[in-house]
Amino acid sequence: MAETNPAFHYVCTRGQAWDLVKGRERFWVSNCDCRESRGGCKRSRMDLCLQFRGETAAQGSNKHEITLAEVEEIFREAERKRLVTRPFRCEDDLTVTDGICFCCDDCCGYFLNREERCDKGVCIELTDMKLCTHCGICEEVCYFRARRMDGDTLAVNREECYGCGLCEHVCPEDCIQMTPRN
Repeated sequence: MAETNPAFHYVCTRGQAWDLVKGRERFWVSNCDCRESRGGCKRSRMDLCLQFRGETAAQGSNKHEITLAEVEEIFREAERKRLVTRPFRCEDDLTVTDGICFCCDDCCGYFLNREERCDKGVCIELTDMKLCTHCGICEEVCYFRARRMDGDTLAVNREECYGCGLCEHVCPEDCIQMTPRN
């Protein structure tokens, strides 16, 4: 992220999130603070706050070290439950990524209260409308509200796209690609 005043969280695709995991040897997980404070999540499990250091700004309880295999299971959960990967930065150095939140519209403070700042990812959707059948499946996973059905037609507001890539993964026509934002 090349922002001069970056937010604490930013959005990325699952592949980009996995790239943040590669090469690291130690991982911690704690309960998601959003899920804990709201009494759980209807979409996914509680312990999804992945951290790359023992001491981070994460506030959830039950923090403990986990293996790479357990990190892989968190990513599989994120794929199955259609969770947005929202890495978070070190409070003392916003150029360093300290971990990854796995978020949804059921319990995540960001999706429930859009006043929190969150930086858009480096990617943006590109939909081939000639191939699109306007099935609306992508609208269901677009927690950023960039994809909407207008009657029987899909309308895409690219200004609202944060670059999470969930729409690309669920599209049965394979007509959505994530491309560089610039």
